[in-house]
Amino acid sequence: MAARRRPRSARRRHRDVSGSTAVFPHRALPYVLLFPQLAVVVVFFIWPALRAFREAFIQSNAFGIGERFAGLQNFVSGVWVPSYAHSAEVTLLLATVTTAGSMALGLFLAVKVERVERGRSIYRTLFLWTYAIPGAVAGSLWLFLFEPGIGPGARLLDALGARWNFALNPTQAFLLVAAIGIWQQSAFCFLFFTAGLQGIPREFHEAGSMDGASRTRAFWSITMPLLSPITFYLLVMNVVYAVFGLFGIIDIVTQGGPGYSTTTLVYRLYVNAFQNANTTVAGAETIVLLVIVIGFTALQFRALRRRVHYR
Repeated sequence: MAARRRPRSARRRHRDVSGSTAVFPHRALPYVLLFPQLAVVVVFFIWPALRAFREAFIQSNAFGIGERFAGLQNFVSGVWVPSYAHSAEVTLLLATVTTAGSMALGLFLAVKVERVERGRSIYRTLFLWTYAIPGAVAGSLWLFLFEPGIGPGARLLDALGARWNFALNPTQAFLLVAAIGIWQQSAFCFLFFTAGLQGIPREFHEAGSMDGASRTRAFWSITMPLLSPITFYLLVMNVVYAVFGLFGIIDIVTQGGPGYSTTTLVYRLYVNAFQNANTTVAGAETIVLLVIVIGFTALQFRALRRRVHYR
């Protein structure tokens, strides 16, 4: 006797549970579900990028009248100038200091919290709060604390003989912006380093202690190699944050000053586009900045990927 054929709905339900094939009741449903995300990408990423690319090769007045093809003139007048090289140097220094400081602080806090027996969850919550604060709010908070003459932090530094006035001292302004970035981004590093430390089996450290390895030797020989994938990821993400994410802090605290000491490439682009209404030069700077970030990220992948060990 021939076996009875299962209903079509049962076959469809079996395929759904197995996970081998996604089945939708209508062909248009996947496109409907993807449309909101695709619309956001097109409106807020692809369309502005195309506009910036177009603006980079034309010249017009502030009202967009009298457009003409300018070739590479916007790149020459906006990028091939000493002030742009200075902004690139500031960006590189700020990215280096912020990335190194936030990763070192996040790793230090993660290691210390993992060694705590009681109240570990409380410490984790406290150290993660700073990442939930937006950059503009963090800048306002630190500006209140270190406002020259009236801020509690500024008074403390004056009492220590530092003569604090970041509005006139370029070095102090640079250090203040870097400190805010480290304070905020270290929570992000703390979160990932904590997850990485929890994923390391205790047997590795127990074997190291049986071989006579000290705590410091075990950290550099066992913990850090196993954390290399997370370290590599955080290195890339912190560099991107330093280039783009510090904009709100700079705009609230220093406005790029004094003496352009905190004017990064992104803040320079903002000034040209929205304050000087020079969108054509800003378009050229956008393309150059995009190429720099992509090239630097690719260089990081090529230089550090060989030293990353995956379990």
